[in-house]
Amino acid sequence: SGTTGSPRGIVHSHGGYMVGIHHTLNWVFDIKPTDIFWCTADPGWITGHSYVVYAPLLAGTTTLLYEGHPLYPQADRMWHITAKHGVSILYTTPTTIRMLMRYGNLFPRQHDLTSLRMLGSVGEPINPEAWVWFYQTIGRGECPVMDTWWQTESGQIMISPMPVGLLKPGSVSKPLPGIEADIVDRTGAPVPRDKGGLLVIKKPWPGMMQNVWNDPDAYRAYFEKIPGCYVAGDVARRDEDGYFWMQGRADEVINVAGHRLGTAELESALVAHRAVAEAAVIGIPDKIKGEVAKAFVTLREGVEESDELAKELKEHMKRELGPVAELKSVKFRKDLPKTKSGKILRRLLKAEELGTEPGDISMLEEE
Repeated sequence: SGTTGSPRGIVHSHGGYMVGIHHTLNWVFDIKPTDIFWCTADPGWITGHSYVVYAPLLAGTTTLLYEGHPLYPQADRMWHITAKHGVSILYTTPTTIRMLMRYGNLFPRQHDLTSLRMLGSVGEPINPEAWVWFYQTIGRGECPVMDTWWQTESGQIMISPMPVGLLKPGSVSKPLPGIEADIVDRTGAPVPRDKGGLLVIKKPWPGMMQNVWNDPDAYRAYFEKIPGCYVAGDVARRDEDGYFWMQGRADEVINVAGHRLGTAELESALVAHRAVAEAAVIGIPDKIKGEVAKAFVTLREGVEESDELAKELKEHMKRELGPVAELKSVKFRKDLPKTKSGKILRRLLKAEELGTEPGDISMLEEE
């Protein structure tokens, strides 16, 4: 696993892992005997292990697998499968949602999606615009969206809404029962509400990893950076209601003239623009500011790239996030490099930009 540094093989146990995924599948998705559960993850990814194969089978529910592309033979493929098989729960990635948003509402409206009763998101932070589109267009404004946070290392969903809770578009809500999560600074001290910090887990949980394959030093590092805590490597904030908002990986934070900007926040602001389908932001070296932000953007169907649009996007970012969020440049692309599970590979964009090999870009420590 790993989209930002060297891939790591995570070692899981059997018993604890089974307990974790079984309980979280039932808590988060309120599984019924009649459900048709479709998690679109590749079985080779941890979400595929946990919520395509093992958890649905442990729960005795029907799990649907599809190994084709969501746009083949056309952009209604997922909606066709949902209608054909009567899918009741659809669990997918923000990248997939944004990719399908690009084609508008025509394709979903061609299919009967009334079998759906619940939706889910996994893999990276989902921007509010994609959340609302998923909820309104696919879920008919009736299906709650369970935006889940967890990792290969955690094995199971850790922070997520449950069907009985209040939902906030873009928030992963609160830790599940038994999970003690906090947001702290580099010394381990809790940070004030609405201030970003490192996400940590303070108590063991059933599905937690047992080791890193052939790399015990890497395993210990997760627990030694802040004694007594598992350091997730993600940056997050907690609002006044105690809801968690993911801001991106700690190693995907751009330091512009001393201001720390999460790539997830920058990308979410970009995707809020009417012309943008998907966006990836990286930091590139700058002699004066240390780093500056460069955006890679794919456009919605029917929108043409132009210098005027690039300028408009830069102005849009300043309005959304303030002058510190200035983009140095905008590059339009037909698509963005991704893993099979749909995560954007920013390190490949950075390697391309800096003229280095992707493997040379190691996981960055926070300043």
